[in-house]
Amino acid sequence: MVRYLVPLGIFGLLIVAFLFGLQHDPRKIPSVLIDKPVPAFSLAELSEPDVMITEQGLPSRPFLLNVWASWCTACLQEHPLLVSLSEQTGITIYGLNYKDEREAALQWLERYGNPYEKSLFDHEGKTGIELGVYGVPETFIIDGNGIIRHKHIGPISGDSLRDTIMPILKQLKAEST
Repeated sequence: MVRYLVPLGIFGLLIVAFLFGLQHDPRKIPSVLIDKPVPAFSLAELSEPDVMITEQGLPSRPFLLNVWASWCTACLQEHPLLVSLSEQTGITIYGLNYKDEREAALQWLERYGNPYEKSLFDHEGKTGIELGVYGVPETFIIDGNGIIRHKHIGPISGDSLRDTIMPILKQLKAEST
């Protein structure tokens, strides 16, 4: 009888662990970089390979850093929202083109529109790794001092834009004036 209780107990613990795991949203994994500076980098601009941009060259006002790739289907899902956001609100968006081919990325922007003030070319993915990117798209809100204030995992939706991203940007803008 006891020899059946041990496997049954282990099975019960596995069920509890499984149910506990189902209650957690993987998109809500906290970033260790929140409230820390953007890691140091030096990347070529996507459209101008001879122009290098470092973390010191980032805007001195709150902005979005959107990690994207031409091979990413979820990036295409959020892209019209980013184009509209850029055109209608004037919010600054920088792109981080992640593990992509330059020509494919440029063609993608030509076809679907370019919401980015600048797009950085991270062909090897090293800067993405430094930012803790584990999938695209991901979007960071960065304040005017280069501090990461929020990380959004997955495609931006109208709801996430309205409920999370815009309130943080408005708060950062108010704090900077």
